[in-house]
Amino acid sequence: MSSIKQAAEEMLLQTIIPFWKGLRDEENGGFYGYMDFDLKLDKKAEKGCILNSRILWFFSEAAMLTGRADLAEDARHAYQFFLKNCYDEANGGVYWSCDYTGKPQDTTKHTYNQGFAIYALSAYYRLTKDPVALTYAKKIFHLIEQHCTDSEGYLEAFTIDWKPESNEKLSENGVMAAKTMNTLLHVFEGYAGLYQASRDPEVEKALRRILDIYEHKIYSPELHRQLVFFDQHYNSIIDLYSYGHDIESSWLIDWGCDLLGDAALSKHIHAINSDLAAHIYKEAYIDHSVVNECDRGKVNTTRVWWVQAESVLGFVNEYNKSGDAKYRDAAADIYHYICNVMVDKRPGSEWFWEVDADGKPSSRKPILEPWKCPYHNGRMCMELIRRNPDVTV
Repeated sequence: MSSIKQAAEEMLLQTIIPFWKGLRDEENGGFYGYMDFDLKLDKKAEKGCILNSRILWFFSEAAMLTGRADLAEDARHAYQFFLKNCYDEANGGVYWSCDYTGKPQDTTKHTYNQGFAIYALSAYYRLTKDPVALTYAKKIFHLIEQHCTDSEGYLEAFTIDWKPESNEKLSENGVMAAKTMNTLLHVFEGYAGLYQASRDPEVEKALRRILDIYEHKIYSPELHRQLVFFDQHYNSIIDLYSYGHDIESSWLIDWGCDLLGDAALSKHIHAINSDLAAHIYKEAYIDHSVVNECDRGKVNTTRVWWVQAESVLGFVNEYNKSGDAKYRDAAADIYHYICNVMVDKRPGSEWFWEVDADGKPSSRKPILEPWKCPYHNGRMCMELIRRNPDVTV
């Protein structure tokens, strides 16, 4: 038996960091964007700007945590690709993707993507104190507030010059959503990272606004969960329970709220998030892991990599809040599941994308692509190292 902190250090240093370091594209900049299930790397695949932002965030945080100069250099490599290739100097904001050479490929400006850029740039600023990084983070913050909001909340998808377009990229399950829980969560996350780096009062005001939307539009006290897809006025348009997003929100929104230093607000938000975590434990924690989602009453039992990572953190967070040992035991149990089932033991790999209810990996899902990133599992490890919870594995 060892502490979960020690186990996370081993996972981070021996599995996650080496894999992502190995994806640097020295010829065209940034990092390669696709590796199939058979571990074949496609050096000419598109480079998702979300993936680059998450890699930038990951190496920035890992460099701060470990003090390793090589990881700071990896962060700088991602940062240079961001400034040169992902950011649109003419119109402002971040493209959806570049081709392998770094030319813009999909020029959609999605609010979700802008939020991740802020999160990444804020971490890089905290690592380097490079004022240019903070300037770009604040620039994107103002672009979101200018172009991506209405009187009720946060909008989704735009053309290269910020004209609204339909939200295919963040809509699923057969609906087209004008607003989503997912985008709001990750705008909040990006803004929280920017507030952590800057203590900017404008950012604080926006965080408080998002928390108000979260409490009154996203969270359903009757259902003990977040609603997922909405029309323009935050009316829910589908009965969907996203287990992974609820357990992620349960700790991530606690973290962002606590940065504000408002004890009364934190107490209020913590209670909502404890309700989310309690119901994930009750509804979705099955056979040592957390299942994917429930769409109109039908449970999808696939185990997805990021859901397991966020579940460990969510249950650790709830254990620290409540002292209830069942959450400690669940975190340890899921961590064991990750090590035994989700981690791909083949040399040169990392974690599988998903496995079925029997633990069989899906060969249809690649090991690396624009959404498959080091952010969820890397952050799980780094948060466990920082928090050093009383959990043994």
